[in-house]
Amino acid sequence: MFIRRAAVRGVPLIESIRNSDFRLSKVNFLRKNLPRNRIISMAAQPSRSLGSTATQEKTRRNRLANERSPYLLQHASNPVDWYPWGEEAFEKARNEDKLIFLSVGYSTCHWCHVMERESFKDESVASIMNEYFVNVKVDREERPDVDSIYMSFVQASSGSGGWPMSVFLTPDLKPVSGGTYFPPKDMYGRPGFKTILLNMARQWLDQRQKVSATGTKIAGLLKQTTSFDVDIAGALVGGEVPDEETWKLALTQFQDRYEPVFGGFAPSTKFPQPSNFDLLFHIIMKEGDSDAGKIAKRMALHTLDKMADGGIHDHIAQGFARYSTDRKWHVPHFEKMLYDQAQLAVTYSNAYLITKNKKYADVVRDILTYVSRDLSHPEGGFFSAEDADSYPEEGSSAKKEGAFYVWTHEEIVSLLDRPLACNKDLKLFEVFCEHYDVLPGGNVNPDLDPHNELEGKNVLIVFGSLKKTAEKFNLSEEDLAAELEVGRKILFDVRAKRPKPQLDNKIISAWNGLMISGYARAACVLEDPSYSERAARAAEFVKKHLYTPDKILLRSCYTQGESVSQIDKPIEGFLDDYAFLISGLIDLYEATFNQDYLKWADELQRTQDELFWDNGLAGYFTTTNSDPNILIRMKEDSDGAEPSGNSVSAHNLIRLSALFDSSELREKAGKLLSSFTGRLTRIPIILPEMVSALMLYHDSPSQVAVTGTISNSETAELVAVARKSSLPGIIVMVTDDQGSFLCSKNAALAKMKPLGGRQAAYFCRGKTCTLPVTTTAELASLLRVD
Repeated sequence: MFIRRAAVRGVPLIESIRNSDFRLSKVNFLRKNLPRNRIISMAAQPSRSLGSTATQEKTRRNRLANERSPYLLQHASNPVDWYPWGEEAFEKARNEDKLIFLSVGYSTCHWCHVMERESFKDESVASIMNEYFVNVKVDREERPDVDSIYMSFVQASSGSGGWPMSVFLTPDLKPVSGGTYFPPKDMYGRPGFKTILLNMARQWLDQRQKVSATGTKIAGLLKQTTSFDVDIAGALVGGEVPDEETWKLALTQFQDRYEPVFGGFAPSTKFPQPSNFDLLFHIIMKEGDSDAGKIAKRMALHTLDKMADGGIHDHIAQGFARYSTDRKWHVPHFEKMLYDQAQLAVTYSNAYLITKNKKYADVVRDILTYVSRDLSHPEGGFFSAEDADSYPEEGSSAKKEGAFYVWTHEEIVSLLDRPLACNKDLKLFEVFCEHYDVLPGGNVNPDLDPHNELEGKNVLIVFGSLKKTAEKFNLSEEDLAAELEVGRKILFDVRAKRPKPQLDNKIISAWNGLMISGYARAACVLEDPSYSERAARAAEFVKKHLYTPDKILLRSCYTQGESVSQIDKPIEGFLDDYAFLISGLIDLYEATFNQDYLKWADELQRTQDELFWDNGLAGYFTTTNSDPNILIRMKEDSDGAEPSGNSVSAHNLIRLSALFDSSELREKAGKLLSSFTGRLTRIPIILPEMVSALMLYHDSPSQVAVTGTISNSETAELVAVARKSSLPGIIVMVTDDQGSFLCSKNAALAKMKPLGGRQAAYFCRGKTCTLPVTTTAELASLLRVD
């Protein structure tokens, strides 16, 4: 799934880890073997006669008006005769013998909005689409299975990928041509959308048999390259569980890709990719002050510092944007995704745990403030995202990217034209503009603004530091920090009056699982029980609205105001939904010691094994085998914007095996890891989350079992020390009472007793435990806590 960086700023890209040179072998295999006459000749000119009889259709509400997805509803008034993904569309394509035009995107995707505005709202374009194609819209967040299959084809056939994704399918759903964003006319070195539509329609009319044969061959090639029984060279995949050389190779590959000035692992177009930090922090925790530990620490912390200072970070109203379009983390695409906030909350929590540097704790609180305020349903669930585009002001006729977030120099001077409280000779705007690089003509490079939407605007960014700004104005850092906070508060109040970006109020199980982990981890590291309470409310929401009486997890539910609803035929959960929620519930157990979360995690794990486990070759499929319209049951083999379901499942199995003292679960984890041996031993950088699980598998998780209940003061003090430990993958549990669920699953835990009338802590690794200790000092010494 290699992706070539687009030449045009903002043409949406898949997560940058998939922009790896290490992916070329699979892509080259596909590109060599795709039919030479495949229907992708984008430069072909349309026939003069084709389309001459296409009729204009009146704008009306199409079938998407009956959907719940915010993305699909955005297209409900298009003149295009859109169908949702489903049998009605497929039957029409078969009966009328037409190609299917599949368009995949998501509600906060900037270039999805651009293509809609330029093409899907255009009557002349819609008339061609309606005349010659059956047109299907898919929300990739609702149907990641559909997105994954056809994105694999687009990436392999064109060398790039992203959203909106545009694919032409035969009536039996086999892809024959595809790409991402297409401009309405030939531009940017790309053929215009009308050109492509008419060319595809002509080839289908004149060469139907040839096109169908192309689709059949492509489908076969996709199955071959996504199969886990052989790799692209024909060698068997799998074998022994890889050894420690795997993580050493991953670290070397990170070093090779590291950008030392602004951090990150790409020369430009940088994504946060928290899975990278998960592995680097694991190496830091394992290796300490060794050369490997120092290298990992330098790369991780420098990148996190630059991200926190960058324009990708919303300095006014908290949270992080999706990614940066430049190497400096400066100019983002402004959409804010729940899954980024969730993972970055964990990442910065770990950074604080390792360094005890307050700035990382501040970033965690910043993220969670944003999510609690702007992405939270009253009942506790978490919304999916906020849009990149918004109206510049009330009554504007068109939305602009970043309009809600950016500032002119004049605005900031006017709003902050007041003396500093600590120095009446200085104005607040002077220090604010210096610190956040606010310039009179705007600070956005025109090359990063193809539609001139950010002309004259400023995206707040810190290129210096609090110390440097304080020194320039002869202020103390404390006084400067207080003044900047005043400025941010003024701008926050003003910005709150602007038209807000659209909220994608879809609630997704997988992303809620990630966010539960974010709050639970912060609760433990920052010692703030309000965060575990918030995580618990989210878990309750998921169980109430997204978990059926048959113990099946659903993908998503939909909200309007405070009401929560489902579609007529709910979409059942995918592997990620189960894996991410199980991980969140384990984290929530450790934050609260409420064993109900472990019971539910155990229940979900059993269902996941039943629905997704590959009994022949090990590992988990992304989907069940219940949908006949899914061409391939894929196994995701890379960690990108979100970690893969297999990577998270490897962690879950190892953690649950330790909690439940289960050799069966540990054995399953070993089988999963061994099924990825080919990937892990050659290109571990594409699976950092799984490499971390592999390290944990070999080392076995450290476990601290504390007797008593968390309400007991002695137990609570010992738990507080255990939570400060930076041992990789450490698991903290309490015995509660001898009849508890956990003790019934873990016979060794049931035997752990208080010592000499005092609550005791037992430190174990694998099957070996130290003698129990009863004081916080003794436990701190065992766990290397300062």
